[in-house]
Amino acid sequence: MQIEIVDCPSRARDFLEVPRYLYRDDKVWVCPLDMEVEARFDKQKNSYLQDGEAMRWVLRDNENRLAGRIAAFYHRHKSFTGDVPAGGTGFFECIDNQEAAKLLFDTVRQWLESKGLQAMDGPVAPGENESFWGLLVEGFTQPGYGMNYNFPYYRKLFEQYGFRTYFEQYSFHLDVTKPFPDRFWKIADWVARKPGFTFRHFTYGERERFIADMVKVYNEAWSGFKNDFTPMEADALRKTLESAKAILDEELIWFAYHLGEPIAFFVMFPDVNQAIKPFRGKLNLWNAIRLMVYKHSGRINRARALVAGVVPRFQNSGIESAIFSQYNKVIPPRKKYREIELSWVGDFNPKMIAMYEAVGAKKAKTHITYRFLFDNQRPFRRYMPEKAEIKLKTRRGQLS
Repeated sequence: MQIEIVDCPSRARDFLEVPRYLYRDDKVWVCPLDMEVEARFDKQKNSYLQDGEAMRWVLRDNENRLAGRIAAFYHRHKSFTGDVPAGGTGFFECIDNQEAAKLLFDTVRQWLESKGLQAMDGPVAPGENESFWGLLVEGFTQPGYGMNYNFPYYRKLFEQYGFRTYFEQYSFHLDVTKPFPDRFWKIADWVARKPGFTFRHFTYGERERFIADMVKVYNEAWSGFKNDFTPMEADALRKTLESAKAILDEELIWFAYHLGEPIAFFVMFPDVNQAIKPFRGKLNLWNAIRLMVYKHSGRINRARALVAGVVPRFQNSGIESAIFSQYNKVIPPRKKYREIELSWVGDFNPKMIAMYEAVGAKKAKTHITYRFLFDNQRPFRRYMPEKAEIKLKTRRGQLS
């Protein structure tokens, strides 16, 4: 077997071709759009790489056939701020062969070690975690837009190499043709009726206002997680909305305000994987037209929750339930969407898991984010967000 650095256009095409070759007979897999994969490795489109570095490789077998691929990356600041300096590995695809997987993982390990890293997390992606994140281990049904799908044997390839579970990620499916449970409405209505609260959905014509509101809420909501936080930038969000304009549904993006100030948001997108499956990763002009037809014909009847945020002073106030309840005012009457994929929520976030269960959602998929320590004598710790760790220590009396 031979491993090749992606250092020219032809090998970049090979990198994109590997999954199309491996999954050629899989009826469930949906090929991610090539342009979205490539954007993760473009410094002009991915701010993570403006202060980071990435490398990609393609694997060929002894008969020169495509046999796998992998990527490695790190951030010059964020990768060194945790208790263990850790880089990332992702976009892993491989034949069912442990030696082939070992060659791919060893290549990433050696590259990351040369950069001063002491561990690798994967499968992850450079930048935000809403897409290309985690290894699917339960729920091998059609993936939601942006969600990783892989062969079941990938778990064996990771774990036999020595990767250990860093955290689990759960995706819940919500049948929106059924009413929400009464106990959920009691909380949501109680919060929504409080004086000073208002709710609005996104409109593209007022996008600059909503962009500013989302950036403000997101950065305030997540800034406490110092080692796991990348500030949202208005320009990057503006580009995302522009690129997603063709598929965006304004009534799937909601904001909560208190006395006119933005305090929370919840973002869903139509699950365009229902439409792009035949595209095989190519969004040319003809496929873009087909996508618009699919959107307006009602063939896309699923949505996927992408990101949410609540400013700290309104966390634990029930505002999450109140803003989520706004969807019930627009989704059932339109009879357009039948199911929502609420993905993904980490095992370290029991509050969000409880809210999803409260609305009647059922856990449908599990992904795992792994960590591999280069020094196997070093103690292994599962992931715990900084805020959660502080609260845990406080309960144990370890902090004054």
